[in-house]
Amino acid sequence: MNVNPLLQIKALGQSIWLDYIQRNMLKNGEIARMIEKDGLAGITSNPAIFEKAINEHHDYDEAITSLTHHDKPPKEIYETLALEDVAQAAELFRPLYEESNGRDGFVSLEVSPHVAYDTEQTISEAERLWAALNRPNVLIKVPATQAGLPAITHLLAAGININVTILFSLERYRQVVDAFLAGLETRVAQHKPVDHITSVASFFLSRIDVLVDKRLDELVQITGDKSVSALRGKAAIACARLAYQYYQKWMRDNRWQSLSSHGARAQRLLWASTSTKDPAYSDIKYVEPLIAKDTINTMPLETLNAYRDHGQPAVRIEQEVDESGSLLEKLHQIGIDLEAVGEQLEGEGVQKFSVPFDKLLERIKQW
Repeated sequence: MNVNPLLQIKALGQSIWLDYIQRNMLKNGEIARMIEKDGLAGITSNPAIFEKAINEHHDYDEAITSLTHHDKPPKEIYETLALEDVAQAAELFRPLYEESNGRDGFVSLEVSPHVAYDTEQTISEAERLWAALNRPNVLIKVPATQAGLPAITHLLAAGININVTILFSLERYRQVVDAFLAGLETRVAQHKPVDHITSVASFFLSRIDVLVDKRLDELVQITGDKSVSALRGKAAIACARLAYQYYQKWMRDNRWQSLSSHGARAQRLLWASTSTKDPAYSDIKYVEPLIAKDTINTMPLETLNAYRDHGQPAVRIEQEVDESGSLLEKLHQIGIDLEAVGEQLEGEGVQKFSVPFDKLLERIKQW
């Protein structure tokens, strides 16, 4: 009998989450089946996912009609629907959350993309969503913008579970870790418990390759040097491997050891944006090399199904670490700075969530 590769990943210590939410999947037992059969351990959502779910399915029509009849504004209607779905999903995962002692069973809900560059509004919205959900196995998604970093520290200090999102570079990841540690240190200094607080850092992958590959193709066109094409499709995995090295490093530091002695839970790395954008690449490109204990991979449904079908799990993340550093240096030498790439992708990431968010609100307005 063939063993489900997704269950094999679980046995290797990595948690598999679904990067999708849709009301009918929660109601018809599909998510419950995935928890049982695939070892599914959580769900992530974002404004683009909700826009897709609401626009492509009729599960929400009756609720939207009812809410519009009560003269609710579009954003309030969206939030009502999103909160209902996340609350229902959190209840489905609650037994897993309890069984795993709070390690797994989380559902994420993102703050509005329009507050990404405003610290105070991010804090206010995150606190409001957290209070509305009132469940221990929920994560509020906060973008890793410059404005988001102090919000992350403040919210963790307030005891709110945080999923740090729209994270594309190693330097920003270091800043995210610092924000995480600072939040817990504030709490410890106030003699408040930290043993129940969960945070993950969602490192976005496939879009790094999309942008770097585009730059490499442009270089070939400009210089005629086809040798740089050998670097295509390698930047994202290299960044992920180096991020994991940094994760292991800060876990050994005295700063973390002190927090750990108070019962703090480490901020785990979560691999996000794991669907393959280039059809020339494997459809499990951002899953297979990045299996590691105490990490998470959140996959769109298509990627999860593909891995169930033909994944071959093994812990490979610490392979080619030196080569990963060399690759980033080679890219830098030919004028591709991964930190600058990360900054561009951060701005585009906020925009990629803002556009569908606004589109959804406009559709609700016209209901």
